[in-house]
Amino acid sequence: MRNADYYLPAIALGVAFVAKLPALRRGWRDPLVRSVHFLIFTASICFFFAAPPTISAVNGLTGIPNVSGPLVYCTMCAFSCACLVLIVNWRGGSPERIRSHSRRWIAGYTAVIIALPVFFALGDAPDQRLRDLDTYYATTPFIREMIVTYLVAHITSAVVTTALCLLWARHVQRWLRVGLVVLVIGFVLNLAFGIAKLSAVIGRWSGRDWDALSTTVAPPIVAVGGLIVTFGFLLPLLGPQASNLARPLISYARLGPLWRLLRTPGERSALPHIPWWSDPDMRLTVRETVIHDELLALRPYLDDHVRRRAYDGAIESRLPEGRADVVGVAAMVVAAVDARSRSPLPAPEGATVAGALALTSVLSRGRAQLVHLSRAMKSPVVAAVRHLAARSESSSQ
Repeated sequence: MRNADYYLPAIALGVAFVAKLPALRRGWRDPLVRSVHFLIFTASICFFFAAPPTISAVNGLTGIPNVSGPLVYCTMCAFSCACLVLIVNWRGGSPERIRSHSRRWIAGYTAVIIALPVFFALGDAPDQRLRDLDTYYATTPFIREMIVTYLVAHITSAVVTTALCLLWARHVQRWLRVGLVVLVIGFVLNLAFGIAKLSAVIGRWSGRDWDALSTTVAPPIVAVGGLIVTFGFLLPLLGPQASNLARPLISYARLGPLWRLLRTPGERSALPHIPWWSDPDMRLTVRETVIHDELLALRPYLDDHVRRRAYDGAIESRLPEGRADVVGVAAMVVAAVDARSRSPLPAPEGATVAGALALTSVLSRGRAQLVHLSRAMKSPVVAAVRHLAARSESSSQ
């Protein structure tokens, strides 16, 4: 892996951590909030201290060869513990149960984090290794125990969190379920990293050279896995916010065909002033209001005969009745805009009243139906009715 493959994720996660600090200050007493922030922090630290230039710098500053090894292993164990504790808090339950399970995992991984530097101090690792410490010292007393301890702790976390996420995903929906699926992918990659590393170590014990599993295969796997796990935890928190932002933007765009049809040159009314910083909901509300006003101005030109022809055509095309209603009204609106542009006499009063009632019936069903009306502008049935009206107009001339 390139050095940038370590530092870029570290910087991105660090920025995310700093951006969420206000939320941490507000919700410090909430274990879930603390767990999320600790996970992001440990993920960033893992990437930073695992980069070969950082490993070399730490070894050089301390004057102790390979001291970065237990440091990186400790941060990885802290990240593994953060994943477990966050899952426990995320699933919820009684406060006593959550505290009990969290304390057990914290106690277990604290013991591991304490044991790792102790093993390193008892062992002898004089030759600095920036990328292959695991396999180079796989048979060295105490260093071997340090390596196996951190790998077993990492694999245990990956297995437990994967199983918990799979079980939990069956009982939840929407963003939480998506987040759990993403987490399973990340935890499986973390598990693959641990297995690859441990396999390379076991290969050294049996005299085989499987070092490539540790030095070439495992690093990119854990880098991707760590990012995916962090993203999976953030997705259920950020997903609903993104949906709330995207929903009005999508509706705004889908109203575009109807908006452009009604805002014909020469017939445009003045638009309300919208500040550039207005949120998407405000812009959508203004667009809806203007569309309703423009449809009201079309009332003298609405012809229910056009709507019924389009409705019959939609039914013949085997569209559901609800969609056929919308297509019929869309064709009537298109014909009314064309009629107004030619400035003929308005439609007969009876047809106008019936058409207005049909339009009101469709629009009374809310924003979603207005969006359906806009999308129906592109229906082949509407295009056919419009073409027929144009031919009738040319033949009458």
